[in-house]
Amino acid sequence: MAIAVTPPRGMRDFLPADKAVRERSLGIIRESFRAHGFDEIETPVMEDSIRLHSGLGGDNEKLAFAVLKRGLSAADVAAAAAQDDLLSLADLGLRFDLTVPLARFYATHRAALPSVFRSIQIAPVWRAERPQKGRFRQFMQCDIDIIGEAGPLAEIELITATAAALDKLGLTGCSIRINDRRILTTLLAHWGVAAELTERALIVIDKLDKIGVDGVATELGTLGIDAPDLATLLTELGTGGWALGADAPGGSVPDWLDPVAFGDLEALRAALPGVELWFDPTLVRGMGYYTGTIFEISHPDLAYSLGGGGRYDGMIGRFLGTDVPACGFSIGFERIVDLLQADAASALNAVVLVHEKDADPARLVALKRDLVEEGLRVRLERRTKNLKALLDRAGEAGYGRFAFVTNDTNTAADLDFKPLGA
Repeated sequence: MAIAVTPPRGMRDFLPADKAVRERSLGIIRESFRAHGFDEIETPVMEDSIRLHSGLGGDNEKLAFAVLKRGLSAADVAAAAAQDDLLSLADLGLRFDLTVPLARFYATHRAALPSVFRSIQIAPVWRAERPQKGRFRQFMQCDIDIIGEAGPLAEIELITATAAALDKLGLTGCSIRINDRRILTTLLAHWGVAAELTERALIVIDKLDKIGVDGVATELGTLGIDAPDLATLLTELGTGGWALGADAPGGSVPDWLDPVAFGDLEALRAALPGVELWFDPTLVRGMGYYTGTIFEISHPDLAYSLGGGGRYDGMIGRFLGTDVPACGFSIGFERIVDLLQADAASALNAVVLVHEKDADPARLVALKRDLVEEGLRVRLERRTKNLKALLDRAGEAGYGRFAFVTNDTNTAADLDFKPLGA
């Protein structure tokens, strides 16, 4: 019986050309974040199961991969099943995001860190998603966080650094949707949602990009919302932008709009004149740990966000017993990298030397060494009958030029490079 050779569902292999684009993009993001004063850290891929299921991760806690305890017996499994508590069989789990591990990291190392800590985390995370376009079970996250800054400077720095990284990647057309959890809470209260149903209502609104306004309106109706033509209202809220507030005719703020929270958002807008910020009171962000400002990256060609974040002032206090202000922004790398192209300059610096079967290995290696010392990336390829196929594969792998090594080729200066694909 043949053994399956495909990667696990929801996980992927990357061919050399794809890997090159990914690594170049990660390098740009990393250096852009560092230029804005953030420092990179690393945390384990696993955390204690109790920490991953502490109520801080929202619905993503349900998607965490659990790691079973060692030495379990059939009786242990039967007992856990009888109590409907299979999670008790696990003591560890793969991280489903980088924010919960960061909170634990800060609680562990607080004494060695500055009073305001600006961190970078670029690493894979795992979720037991149902795989589909734009959603994988293993994917890369690129996070920056500021811990210890309670004022708007944290949001301003995070949005500035993220926008700069997107710009350096060459990703155009992006905007940042912004909201505040206080506005959402006030909106739901205005609609008559009972306080104990607020979190459930937020989860429903967060499904807008999955089930649409009609589906969300139907589900909200089951929670007691009795607003006329709710689907139309949700559409108007999502597309109204800043005109929903003080930019509205007459400058009057509607009853459902928390004036303090909206004023804070307007101050952010004024402090970020080079960034396209769009006020969207239907923006929720699914994580249960957000406490204030929230934001997401939007692109006109995509129905889903390219990343997001917000303020989560209550999370670290769960570990320390003392509240510490915190705010973060995460780039959805897997979604962004699909929009990027291979770097043409890198391709020109990658060359292929095509040689005959009986070419002198010492001479080939000497030529390769000289070109490498000039800063080029060099591949040796033995000439085949189907030369076009050989060169096509080299081009797909990110090489931009080639040259033939002949009996008259003695030094690198003798090589006559031609563009691949010409």
